[in-house]
Amino acid sequence: MKQLMKLFAALALALCVGQAGAAELLLGPGDVIKIAVYGNPDLTLETRVSDSGMVTYPLLGDVLVGGLATADAEKKISALLEKGGFLKKAQVNILVTVVTSQQVSVLGQVSRPGRYPLDSRRSVLEMLAVAGGIAPEGSDSVTLIRTRNGKTTKQVIDIVGMVRSGELRSDEEVASNDVIFVERAARFYIYGEVQRPGAFRIERDMTVAQALSMGGGLTPRGTERGIRVTRRDASGKAAAVEVKLDDLIQSDDVLYIKESLF
Repeated sequence: MKQLMKLFAALALALCVGQAGAAELLLGPGDVIKIAVYGNPDLTLETRVSDSGMVTYPLLGDVLVGGLATADAEKKISALLEKGGFLKKAQVNILVTVVTSQQVSVLGQVSRPGRYPLDSRRSVLEMLAVAGGIAPEGSDSVTLIRTRNGKTTKQVIDIVGMVRSGELRSDEEVASNDVIFVERAARFYIYGEVQRPGAFRIERDMTVAQALSMGGGLTPRGTERGIRVTRRDASGKAAAVEVKLDDLIQSDDVLYIKESLF
């Protein structure tokens, strides 16, 4: 998990450095843009894109920019100014100052949950980095919820497995109104003759022996023989089973460490 947190920090830094050159998304309702024309300060305007995708611009009136990339909107306003005879050669620059039309929700166990603007093309990993990365209590896997053509789908992405393997095909590109949700990591509980009884995060492929070390090891009275685990089956019914030190821990296992009789 520490290595993953370092990766998110590096990604966040890279996103800040490379943001200016990133591929643009489309303008939409609610976005605030600043329009400037070189050599014509009186034509500088900061305005919000209306629900219909329009902006009201001096000399031109209502101009439809919704659904256009910034560069295309610049060309459109430039062409309208030239066609109307207002300027011989119009050099238009548009800066998006507030993005509200396209946002992604990053929720659950992340450092800074919330809604984040899509100021350029972003993947799941990049959006997690923008949200500060997965929190210490977060799961290794995240859920991506998307709605396309009226149909909502849910996809579980194994972040740790993807990063370890270097296979980033599952690092899906996100779109407006997508939801990335990070659940709390699975936990186990240990009590009895251990130094630190309590609840602990289950690390990947954790064994009973490793779970004991998470609990600080045995007390002088504790024994590794006959370790009992209360575990729920697929139906949710709890049952007590005996385990060996190299058995894997499962979600919500409750380990009881007995007192030695000798």
